[in-house]
Amino acid sequence: MATIDVTEQSFAETLENNDIVFVDFWAAWCGPCRMFAPTYGAAADRHPDITFAKVDTEAERSLAAAANITSIPTLMAFKDRTLVFSQPGALNATGLEEVIQEVRKLDTDKLRADAARQLA
Repeated sequence: MATIDVTEQSFAETLENNDIVFVDFWAAWCGPCRMFAPTYGAAADRHPDITFAKVDTEAERSLAAAANITSIPTLMAFKDRTLVFSQPGALNATGLEEVIQEVRKLDTDKLRADAARQLA
């Protein structure tokens, strides 16, 4: 499955309609972003059950600001509409695959229950 472009208007819907969503915040002028793009695209092809989204931080400044993006590329992962990973910097293929597998294994119900207990 190819990557999809996400905008401020489609971001919430993308999270709502997909179990696992990876989001690459990038810009065309960013060298590390351009180097990461083929790795990210290859991961999207290998994992068609996961949504791999891209946000152009130049075109979507308000979305990037809302996501507190201060460095690009930044990769975020959401599972069941919950942010479970956020890291600036380009990952290599092995590192990205490790993150993908860890996100797959996460039990978001347990994460939410643990967070609720800590808040109580």
